[in-house]
Amino acid sequence: EVQLVESGGGLVQTGGSLRLSCAASGFDFDDYAIGWFRQAPGGEREGLSCIRTSNGRTYYAESVKGRFTISSDNAKNTVYLQMNSLKPEDTALYYCAADEYCPGSRMPASFFGSWGQGTQVTVSS
Repeated sequence: EVQLVESGGGLVQTGGSLRLSCAASGFDFDDYAIGWFRQAPGGEREGLSCIRTSNGRTYYAESVKGRFTISSDNAKNTVYLQMNSLKPEDTALYYCAADEYCPGSRMPASFFGSWGQGTQVTVSS
């Protein structure tokens, strides 16, 4: 059974940084894809970034390119999302998701089959 557990969310001031973690189990982590998404109240689930764990290839949405960095530690079965220069509009519930490959820089939520429960990120102005 695929299990994904997010952590690292919290309250941060504008301009601050957070690093989210997604601990994964139940599948071959070394040959899979992990994506990060967020959803603000009343909004749609937005794809932010994806990494293919076999080769480290990464994809980013334009909205976070240059501010967010995705990485993978295959020894720990964990994917990270480093978020810098945070803005109030980054406030949302952040999720990680898994599937066999990254769909590209456009990451529809419907593509991913397995999801974590989410971690809240709040950026104060």
